[in-house]
Amino acid sequence: MSGRKNMAEVIMKDLKKVYSGGVLSVHDVNITIKDKEFIVLVGPSGCGKSTTLRMVAGLEDISGGELWIDGKLVNDVEPKDRDIAMVFQSYALYPHMTVRDNLGFALKLKNTPQAEINKKVEEVADILDITQYLDRKPKALSGGQRQRVAIGRAMVRDPKVFLMDEPLSNLDAKLRNQMRAEIIKLRSRIDTTFMYVTHDQTEAMTLGDRIVIMKDGVVNQIGTPQEVFGKPVNLFVAGFIGMPVMNFFDDCKLLLEDGVYYAEIRGVKFRLSDFQQKALKQNGQKPVDIVAGIRPQHISVGEGELSATIEVSEMLGSEFNLHARSGNDEVVMVIPTVGLETDVSTGSVVKFTTMPELIQLFDKETSNNLIWFDPESTANNEPVCRNYDF
Repeated sequence: MSGRKNMAEVIMKDLKKVYSGGVLSVHDVNITIKDKEFIVLVGPSGCGKSTTLRMVAGLEDISGGELWIDGKLVNDVEPKDRDIAMVFQSYALYPHMTVRDNLGFALKLKNTPQAEINKKVEEVADILDITQYLDRKPKALSGGQRQRVAIGRAMVRDPKVFLMDEPLSNLDAKLRNQMRAEIIKLRSRIDTTFMYVTHDQTEAMTLGDRIVIMKDGVVNQIGTPQEVFGKPVNLFVAGFIGMPVMNFFDDCKLLLEDGVYYAEIRGVKFRLSDFQQKALKQNGQKPVDIVAGIRPQHISVGEGELSATIEVSEMLGSEFNLHARSGNDEVVMVIPTVGLETDVSTGSVVKFTTMPELIQLFDKETSNNLIWFDPESTANNEPVCRNYDF
């Protein structure tokens, strides 16, 4: 199946969904999904990600904007004529049919010759490792096997675009991990365009070539997993991506003294890195109140001028997860157990610090990242992290 040539680009231009009563569910979404790209829409419940997917599928009417698939405007094209295939959260298999009949049903409706149906079904079953289940009915399969059948039923149609709406959310944690790996392998074998919706950031980070992070119907950032993790454009993205979540220190300041920028956190000044200095100067940044963000993995204990009292100490084998309090701020620290010489038991007070280049700087008033927020890309409804010319 990897030799197919019917890959497709999907372009959403100012795509909007308004429900009855004027409820705006999706606000002017602009996303271009390239041929063979695996793009993931992620965000909390109610953020508009599934509604966006369903508009692409044709299961929701488009209230405004344009949707292009393979160079054709498809706003008013019936779902069956869009050459897409959708895998649902609920599997949606026919319980009275065998796996073989479930896989071949869509082709049978198109009056495809039986020999061709058999060939495609067997090919897909081999790719998904479900050949041994072809004569079973869905009730005799595990959740992971049913999900493979649901994916296979979409694959036999040879669609231009695969749409997946939280396909792993009904599985337990172990099966989710297994199926996530299966989808990664599947993607390399069928080589087509994927649009995948999830609320699980681990799925988003491991599956997506790029990730679209949504909140309240608005796209907050589009970028590679590395970009959204290391260059979050605002507080929401920073707090949504990453486990454990990023630490936020309120009531901090960005200082400018003798032409040099400092981040002041709880009275301690960190001289920012050369890159941060150049970026802030290029942006003409003035001193301002900020929220400082530091990832739990970027904190070192046993040294530094900041201090915190450990409230919960979780030993997880190779690392500790420390839940502490520093003034009014809650702080989570992920600390390797190897070579640790500091007492990190519950109730102990620890010194901690970080490297200045790992501090994220968010404007307290706007919540935008002072380094990575690009107002021009946001104005065009295509929010990506800022690029620099040095």
